[in-house]
Amino acid sequence: MDALPLAQALIRCPSVTPQEAGALGVLEAALQPLGFVCERLTFNGHNSAPVENLFAKRGQSGPHFAFAGHVDVVPVGDAAAWSVPPFDAVVQDGWLIGRGAADMKGGIACFVAAVADFVQRQPQGCISLLITCDEEGPSVNGTEPLLQALAARGERFDACLVGEPTSAQTFGDMAKIGRRGSLSGTITVKGTQGHVAYPERADNPIPRLLKILTALEAAVLDNGTPDFPPSNLEIVSVDVGNPTFNIIPAKASALFNVRFNNLHSGKSLAQTISQICASTGENCEIVYKEGSEPFLTQPGPLSAAVVRAVEAVMGKAPVLSTTGGTSDARFISRYCPVVELGVLNHTAHHVDEKVAVEDLAKLTRIYHTLLTDWFAHHAA
Repeated sequence: MDALPLAQALIRCPSVTPQEAGALGVLEAALQPLGFVCERLTFNGHNSAPVENLFAKRGQSGPHFAFAGHVDVVPVGDAAAWSVPPFDAVVQDGWLIGRGAADMKGGIACFVAAVADFVQRQPQGCISLLITCDEEGPSVNGTEPLLQALAARGERFDACLVGEPTSAQTFGDMAKIGRRGSLSGTITVKGTQGHVAYPERADNPIPRLLKILTALEAAVLDNGTPDFPPSNLEIVSVDVGNPTFNIIPAKASALFNVRFNNLHSGKSLAQTISQICASTGENCEIVYKEGSEPFLTQPGPLSAAVVRAVEAVMGKAPVLSTTGGTSDARFISRYCPVVELGVLNHTAHHVDEKVAVEDLAKLTRIYHTLLTDWFAHHAA
């Protein structure tokens, strides 16, 4: 099977989170003739929009290899800035252009195309796809509750591949074996509002907030690990809500985010940040926003098969990395080993998002080689 027509069909579904816009139907039509039993599961918790998810499975016993991905995409932004209509899936000069081409409808199409060829040999074992429409949004009614529901009825996975766009500089140069955690928070320092001409009658919270932020900026959270870079705190906003020049504000707030490695948990990191703030001697309130925990897939059959598959097709092994933002792999890691591998990520979420047509063909070959290698290992 050629992945390109399927990728085009998926892109032509304007599935901006949380809408599936026909994309799940496109996948069902491609998978059912291959022997997959397709099931849609809808979740609507957390005061968020209901989300449809697809679980498609072929086989009932033996080793179970899963593929996970999302058909939801981010909004197109300024449609007039695109060189082609963003949902027309135009092929131009060897590139497939459209919202979701890289992130990650192209990867999904490649896996289905690889499976279409692979199952002709009737492998022992199971292959499944877990597809959500809630990865680019709040991620509360997608992969996590889908996995919980499947586990509750006895589904077990031996390995999972996520088709996120992981290639950094050249196609096939990087796969993800883990991700850093993410912790966000709001720091608020309260003062007393007053006239700037009479500072003795007021209490300016801004210098005290700056003292706290300076301490946070100077803090070394750790020096990294062999698998992860050092944890990093970024101050992303400072605000007092003051539109005038002659008022000392009553409070000042700052927002921060930390991307952290597996030397920390969200809870332990929050304690460390609170201690740093307290060490300044300034009083503040910190409200932490629940984020995600770091995870790392230890070396094993899955990561080894990924490396061999990329090397077989591209002639060079990929770097196994933990860089970048979060993905739904953080949920999957609680159930089985998980690795992410996909196309170039440099145009994801951009105007004129695109993927090279030749890279779709290469990724299909890599996925096919990976399936062959992994199932052969488990049959041995």
